[in-house]
Amino acid sequence: MMLRRILPAACAFALLPIVPALAQSRPPAQIKITNARTVPLESLEITTTGEQARLVGKLAKPLAPGKSAMVKLNKPAGCSYYLLGKFSDESESDNDGIDLCKEKSLRLTE
Repeated sequence: MMLRRILPAACAFALLPIVPALAQSRPPAQIKITNARTVPLESLEITTTGEQARLVGKLAKPLAPGKSAMVKLNKPAGCSYYLLGKFSDESESDNDGIDLCKEKSLRLTE
C-alpha cells in the first residue's frame, strides 16, 4: 500500500527538471519592439516561417524613433519566426528565423 503512495510522488519529482525546459521552449505572449532608428517604423509583422506562413503579431500603429511598443503574439507555434518592418524612409528590415523563445525583445537599428 505504501508503494502506491510513493510511486506517483516519485514520478512527479522526476518530471520537475523537464518542466522549466518545456516552459523555455515557448514564445512569450507578447514581445517588446524598440525602434532604434531615426525614422518612424510604419509597420511591423511577425509571421511563422515555412510555406504556409501565418501572421502571429502586428504593430498596432507607427512607432516613433527611440520608442518601444509591445506586440501581442496570437497563437504562436514553435520558436522560429519571420519579421518584416517597414520604415517611413522606404527602407525595410527583415529577418528570417528569429528565435522568439530566446528573444523577448527586438531592437530595430540602422
